[in-house]
Amino acid sequence: MKKMLIIEDDQIVGNIYRHKFQVEGFQVSLATDGEAGAAAVKEINPDVVILDLMLPKLNGVEILKKMRAEPTTKSIPVIVLSNAYLGSLIQEAWKAGANHCMIKANCTPRQLVELVNKTLSAAPAMESPAPRPETASKSAHAPASPATAASPPRPPDGLEDDTAFQTELRQAFMKSAPDQIAELRTLLQAFVKSEGDTARLPRLFTLYRKLHSLTSNSAVAGLTSVAKMASALEALLKELYEKPKNINASTMRTVAHTIDFLAILLEHSSAKDPDNFPPPNIMVVDDEAISRRAVIYALEKASLKCVSVEEPAAALTMLSENRFDLVFLDVDMPGMNGFELCAKLRTLRGHAKTPVVFVTGLTDFESRARSTLSGGNDLIAKPFLFMELAVKALTYVLKGQLGIIRT
Repeated sequence: MKKMLIIEDDQIVGNIYRHKFQVEGFQVSLATDGEAGAAAVKEINPDVVILDLMLPKLNGVEILKKMRAEPTTKSIPVIVLSNAYLGSLIQEAWKAGANHCMIKANCTPRQLVELVNKTLSAAPAMESPAPRPETASKSAHAPASPATAASPPRPPDGLEDDTAFQTELRQAFMKSAPDQIAELRTLLQAFVKSEGDTARLPRLFTLYRKLHSLTSNSAVAGLTSVAKMASALEALLKELYEKPKNINASTMRTVAHTIDFLAILLEHSSAKDPDNFPPPNIMVVDDEAISRRAVIYALEKASLKCVSVEEPAAALTMLSENRFDLVFLDVDMPGMNGFELCAKLRTLRGHAKTPVVFVTGLTDFESRARSTLSGGNDLIAKPFLFMELAVKALTYVLKGQLGIIRT
């Protein structure tokens, strides 16, 4: 029987994978923090490791480095599961010796099973010591007792019906989701009301960890749209925690609005969560090359591609001939400013309700008022956080794709 170690700090998600792989014939242990995971690798000497990157006490990259430095563990296959927006950390994981890096929001339990089997079949045979008596009967890192009320539903014994199992996971998640959203709102309110970094930052970290859990839970439940949105917000909160100087009225509004949108997204997540939408058409209009590149880079963080246009007149022509799902406009441009372009855009067939976001250095009251009067939906001040713009873009794209809110 193949031995597996899952290092995942979310107990519910860890149990889901544990049950899934037990049904597949694996002997599975679970560690819920980095230090316990590193110790379990040495103790169990598993045939394969499933590794989260964002872990308390010791992160996944540090565990990988320790494994690859030890002769007895350096060849153990490691499959990383992580947030799509942790680009630098994922690159570190590759360099540290990860065999595969998977995005949580896009990886179902069945896909993970197939990848593990493929990885093990391709890996060279490794000698492993006989299991210790205590690890053969139970894991010190995962309770052997029956699932508690907080545990996920156990998949049926024998030949598993993946569709039924996925439906069961989805139903369990949807039942708990309203309480999770309510907790996020409470944590955000507590953070906003607190004063001084000593009080605020621990509360922000708690909020971030709760988003991390929501991302993982929605991903394994197969709710791709919810997982993508939660993952993006999780990345923004992580950045705000690491760089508190970026905490301001704008970023807090974005966080609050995104949590509200997650609630709406969950309400509209029925039995199926389609993931076959065509790629959105996005336009970025700015006469400054550096500013355009900054917006494009932010969109790339959300895996969104766009058309980049320098001249407002050319943009108007393209808008009259093509359908776009989202438009980013600078304000101060030669020949036609952003407010004028937005007003003309609203008269074009098919663009009466296209979301328009102004990205500008003009943040006075008059400019904000003109952005609304011209038909704009939102305004982001320069300089902006890349991740904040990515969160806003993904929000508007998902609203349009799912038909949740017509703007």
